Amino acid sequence: MRISRRTLLRHISAGAAAMAGAALRGSRRSLAANGSLIRLDTDANGYGPSARAIAAMRRTASAQRYEAREENALRNRIASFHRVTPDQIVLGCGTNEILRMSAEAFAGARKNLVVARPTFASATSSVWRGGANIIEVPLRKDYAHDLEAMLAAGDGSAGLIYVCNPNNPTGSMTRRGDLDAFLARMPATVHILIDEAYGDYVGGSSEYASFLDRQADDRRVIVARTFSSIHGLADLHIGYAVAAHDTAERLRSHRRQEEIGAGAARAAIAALDDVAHVRMSATRNADDRQEFFNQANARMLRTIDSRTNFVMLNTERPSLEIVEHFKRHDVLVAGSIPSFDRYIRVTIGTPSAMREFWRVWDLNPHKM
Repeated sequence: MRISRRTLLRHISAGAAAMAGAALRGSRRSLAANGSLIRLDTDANGYGPSARAIAAMRRTASAQRYEAREENALRNRIASFHRVTPDQIVLGCGTNEILRMSAEAFAGARKNLVVARPTFASATSSVWRGGANIIEVPLRKDYAHDLEAMLAAGDGSAGLIYVCNPNNPTGSMTRRGDLDAFLARMPATVHILIDEAYGDYVGGSSEYASFLDRQADDRRVIVARTFSSIHGLADLHIGYAVAAHDTAERLRSHRRQEEIGAGAARAAIAALDDVAHVRMSATRNADDRQEFFNQANARMLRTIDSRTNFVMLNTERPSLEIVEHFKRHDVLVAGSIPSFDRYIRVTIGTPSAMREFWRVWDLNPHKM
């Protein structure tokens, strides 16, 4: 039976603080090689949420309440963090809802949505339900978005262009300079949704700059962020968009009437404030990701260079065979992926989880 987010949060109360803490730690446990199922098929932080976020949830007197003041506090904190006004922040049930609202507001049934292939699947599923036409443009050979082709594909009929940067599932990055040049040529009637769910993992790069750290001051730009990735709060499903006032108002008009619970809002505020945890997670991920590349190279396996907390690994055979092999050994990896049916996507977990990944890989009788 499917349980709604409202119902789930209703069960997280003061009398079940331990349960709340366990839910928040879920991604951490799932990536620990302790004899249980190891989930390397998600995009959550392998080290889990910060202790401050867990403590905030536990301190909440009644996490099942839906109070506007809690949402307002979260919205105000996000606005302060990004140096914008609160009316520029639109909250949603994870990035999925931000994508849905954007698709309904700017694509709908009369305009096209232009996306990369492959990219985050919810970008297209949101629009299929709304009846809009989807135009998919293959990534370039270097796995960056082919912005020239995306611009041409719109051909005046596009209402929304979706750019996930860095991209999911490839982990590849599109240069900020290319995006700025793209914006300068984009028709005034088109909006662009830039999904920065994995931006905190990029690290220092002269070719990358968040549209929140270096704002474009363009009413056509919508930037999406989530607490599900580096903040490790995937179970709470909190995302948000940052946009110009009128653009944000249009998005907000498509939001479904479901507020964020008090406990979830407070956990998100604590996670946002814990910059040390974000910094630590990014540093650990960079080290663990490099070790993944080292292990792949030692086995003469090809990978796509990633700027995120997951890596695409070339299996040299149908990926579903490898997915099933790992599943038989209680390890979950992602595949098959459109246009990349000989790749699996592997989330970078803790060192113990990754040792188990490579142990299982080496058990594969058909490995290269």
